[in-house]
Amino acid sequence: MRMNMMRSFVTEPLLSRVQSAIKEDRPAEKFDVIISLNEMFHGGVPAAREEVMKRAREWGVVFRTSSHYVFASLTAEQILRAADEARQLTREHGSKSGVIYRIWEDNDINVSLTRSLATVKADAAQRAFHAHGEGIVWAVLDSGIAGDHPHFKSDYSPFGPIDTLNVEAPVTHMDFTPLQNGALVDEFGHGSHVAGIIAGYWRSKDPKGARVAGTEIRDELTNAPVPLRDTLISISGVAPTCKLVSLKVVADRSVTEGTKQTAGQGKVSWVLLAFDKVQEWNQHGKRILIHGVNMSLGYDFDPRWFACGQSPICVEVNRLVKSGVSVVVSAGNAGYSSFVTAAQKAVARYSDVSITDPGNADLAITVGSTHREMPHMYGVSYFSSRGPTGDGRMKPDIVAPGERIISCAAGLEAAKYGTEQDANSGEVPVLYCEQTGTSMAAPHLSGAIAAFLSVRREFIGEPEQVKQIFLENAIDLRRERKFQGAGLLDLMKALQAV
Repeated sequence: MRMNMMRSFVTEPLLSRVQSAIKEDRPAEKFDVIISLNEMFHGGVPAAREEVMKRAREWGVVFRTSSHYVFASLTAEQILRAADEARQLTREHGSKSGVIYRIWEDNDINVSLTRSLATVKADAAQRAFHAHGEGIVWAVLDSGIAGDHPHFKSDYSPFGPIDTLNVEAPVTHMDFTPLQNGALVDEFGHGSHVAGIIAGYWRSKDPKGARVAGTEIRDELTNAPVPLRDTLISISGVAPTCKLVSLKVVADRSVTEGTKQTAGQGKVSWVLLAFDKVQEWNQHGKRILIHGVNMSLGYDFDPRWFACGQSPICVEVNRLVKSGVSVVVSAGNAGYSSFVTAAQKAVARYSDVSITDPGNADLAITVGSTHREMPHMYGVSYFSSRGPTGDGRMKPDIVAPGERIISCAAGLEAAKYGTEQDANSGEVPVLYCEQTGTSMAAPHLSGAIAAFLSVRREFIGEPEQVKQIFLENAIDLRRERKFQGAGLLDLMKALQAV
């Protein structure tokens, strides 16, 4: 999935066809292509078009042009060479230096774009309602949170001082993994990314921004990811001042001897222990100290079980909701599956009834994924798990941005980008990166509910009413109910509804 979501100058299925031609020693095979020009090119679109035309003339290629495109018939070798040049320019000089944005296949036809906050209207809610998450505490059940990340503590922000990880007793950060290397340590990088979507804030000291955001594009020659740097001026969580509690239930480091665990994996038992602690702190609903839980995790439902939504983790999710806690869960990333049939034929197709546990829990708010900027155009992400549940209930409940979401980088996710030298020869690490999945969609809703509760405090301890409000006020993307649930998360509409 990560490879498919990774930016590539040559789009599929053209890329696969070109790679096959090279692999099979057919580099001169020609493909009709549409070259989309880079609108951010420092010389403008006309200058970009002229550069592409110049190269086409050098290659002796017949071409045509329109305002933003060049149409030509290029060999497989030429396509990869053009993509490699564009990638090198982008890596060395930034996004404004390349003349090519994408290379598309010119298909036959027959007669017959930290933008996700705006997508869910969190930015508008922050301005209009001061819905910042103040006084709300959210538990993040994941691989830990990097306690030293600057995103989670800021003395100066538009929302006042922020210290999202500074929680009050008896609530405390806890590690439920066997290694016990700390709840505020995240060597894997998943939990910090999730947490950063919910809360926190960061702003560059340089008004022009800093090159602290890591992203990846695909190398068409090797199919390997190529790390890049983007400039970031500021970034905010959906509920920037909400307090976060790290309950570590996913291992962030693999250990093969003694205390065994695998990075990126957890146990249901670890999650259930975390649930117990939340219930203890909340006195089983008598006092609400933890207002919500985010679980960007899950595992496949087995139809041989007694019933869908009745596994131990689902039962405990429902119990937690009944005690006054909003539980937000990712729907899963099994919406497009590859498998081998009994005839030994490899098949890939969209998959219904692919919601994972604990997303199958009836009272959980199960979140699917959509495009971070243009959900109405692109609809539900191809990988997002579809409903209904195995016993026929409608899931997911709602969708939120989950494609190439920028949030905190930590551990392995930060390490792969290394460091850069700034103008003063200082080392600049990557603080933020892109990740994709329903894991990124769920915390958008967690942050939105935290922001909602900080303004509409009468709904604290009423998670079922909160779920109803958000579902009734979601934006219909006009997709299948089993794909989109109630539709796109809309924080402004939810706030205005009560």
